[in-house]
Amino acid sequence: MLMYLTSWQERVGELRRCWKGYDFDILDELAERDLISTSQRAKSAYLIEDGEREARSLLGRHGIRAAEE
Repeated sequence: MLMYLTSWQERVGELRRCWKGYDFDILDELAERDLISTSQRAKSAYLIEDGEREARSLLGRHGIRAAEE
């Protein structure tokens, strides 16, 4: 959820990006679940469509609206 809320899109139609300032074990777990895509070299990660969908679902369950909605 936090990764989605702090993410951005550089161009319309691109995957959302977010900074990798989170615990690496959590980032690894999200990558294993195919919710994000990341590399050792990059300082940011991509939210894969399933990750974006999961984040929006969590936001809805907690009654939080993202700023762009």
